[in-house]
Amino acid sequence: MKQKNFVGTFKQHYTSNFHFTFPIATKMKLKPLTLLCLFSAPLAAYAQTTPPIVGSQPTTFTMSSGTERTAEQLAVSFENADLSLRIDPSKQSIEGVAVLQFVAKSSVARLVLELDKNLPIDAVSVNGTALAPDAINNPEGRVYLTLPQSLKTGDKAEVKISYHGQPRIAQRAPWDGGFVWSKTTAGEPWIASAVQGEGCDLFWPCIDHPMGKPKRMSTHFTVPAPLVVAGNGVAQGVDEKDGWRTYHWTIKQPSTYGISVNVGPYTLMEGGYQSRFGNQIPLRFWHLNGNEAKAKELFAEFTPTLDFFESVIGPYPFADEKMGVVETPHLGMEHQTVNAYGNGYKKSPHGYDWLLNHEFAHEWFGNQMTNENWDDFWLHEGFASYMQPLYLQYLRGERDYQVAMHEQRLRIVNHFPMVTGHSMSEHDVSNGPGNDVYFKGSHILHTLRGQIGDDAFFKAVRLLVYGRLDPKPGNFAPRYSTSKEFIQFVNQVTKKDWNWFFKTYLTHATLPELVQERRGNVLHLHWKTPDNSVFPLPVEVRVDQKLHKLEMKNGVGQIVLPANATWTVDPGSKVLKHEPQLEVWTQDMMQRRK
Repeated sequence: MKQKNFVGTFKQHYTSNFHFTFPIATKMKLKPLTLLCLFSAPLAAYAQTTPPIVGSQPTTFTMSSGTERTAEQLAVSFENADLSLRIDPSKQSIEGVAVLQFVAKSSVARLVLELDKNLPIDAVSVNGTALAPDAINNPEGRVYLTLPQSLKTGDKAEVKISYHGQPRIAQRAPWDGGFVWSKTTAGEPWIASAVQGEGCDLFWPCIDHPMGKPKRMSTHFTVPAPLVVAGNGVAQGVDEKDGWRTYHWTIKQPSTYGISVNVGPYTLMEGGYQSRFGNQIPLRFWHLNGNEAKAKELFAEFTPTLDFFESVIGPYPFADEKMGVVETPHLGMEHQTVNAYGNGYKKSPHGYDWLLNHEFAHEWFGNQMTNENWDDFWLHEGFASYMQPLYLQYLRGERDYQVAMHEQRLRIVNHFPMVTGHSMSEHDVSNGPGNDVYFKGSHILHTLRGQIGDDAFFKAVRLLVYGRLDPKPGNFAPRYSTSKEFIQFVNQVTKKDWNWFFKTYLTHATLPELVQERRGNVLHLHWKTPDNSVFPLPVEVRVDQKLHKLEMKNGVGQIVLPANATWTVDPGSKVLKHEPQLEVWTQDMMQRRK
């Protein structure tokens, strides 16, 4: 699925986080513009790809997550999901039984779910009554189940779905969703799923929408012994029979694409973190045998990473479950409480593992706070991306913060608005703003923080994440949010109207331009916006060695320049704005690629 107009996919940043490359990505392949791409195949040294068993491809509907929910889906509350999967590496197949519990919020005559039609449904029952074949319909990946009798408000429905088949194989996870059937260098099965862009329906029947979370979920994954399953949530034990092992897990309010399959010859590294909020957080890392020394180094990063996030944002949202990481045959993904890690244990020049940091940020921005639909996806990726420079500021200081921000600035494309104001699917965002939701989102937050100060900024962030200013373990739950709500929080904590700020940055493709003109001994500045609206964003000007802040009332400002004075506008790079030299550089990179 090629991206439009030089726009990369959501996970483009995985391929070159800072190594002076500017890759152009598609979901199927990536072409770096220089020869310095150090991350394009991070696991090639110790992983083998199992020859795929080729099956039918999912429909366009299935391959795009977040299509608007039907009236029937809106009419029920998704209370519980219990998923059993038997995973057979030799056949690259699964056999599944999903028991889903719903409560009707209004009268409803049928239930609607999503499941790839290439996973045949063997049987369905509702409250113990088997449905006739003609009551089960799955033409394009949306499953319609006609109920034996309509549910009235308050009625409960337990739906049991048995199915089987070969789930879609990801050609290049995580950019391309599905299962990864790999092997370690010792020839042992090494299996993972990554379905952010395509959704949970690639391997289990679900409501494939950001707001389709069940309140609770249990998983029971059966694999050939002695393989190990690293799961979401809290381990509930393991059974073994006839050469197969079943691992049991329970999860609270899991994100829909955050449920994952991770199978391999793992060794478990365990520890604990004493939180500043008084609770103890379990630390778990499943790594491949033979990687113990490198795994210990990565595991040592868990504690400072947790300390940073808890100090600047607030309590780890899933402290009563775990902070979990699992080594995977693909680069990575923010799977709730068991983040996928495949960065090959490479540290950046900043001295930390950027992938660990980015995916862990999603426990707050994505799993605790989830966007109501994909149109607000920058709330996940923009915040998670901004956490990396912030962590470097915490860890190393101002130089590393500024370097990291500049690295991100080089990747802003400005071809589509960040937010449209209407419901979007993943496909819409991928083929629209693409990677701008990461890096432009990060720079919007950088600019906002510089304008309103740390106290107000982090108060607004806490309201976004927790819905309250005083989060403590046990006094908050996962929540949904929108760009509109975040703007309201910013207005609330600053007691000012910032709608003009977000309107310009989020709803227009191009950036505001700060026009500079010297007339005589006066430097005149004014903001030029795509819709010619007033943009009164203050800006700093350094004249000789003195720093001045221009308030830019009505988007206009001026400053007197002494004779022979030198000056620099925005010397601290605090403001996201149109920068023509970067456009020249970007065009040059595009020409070199041709």
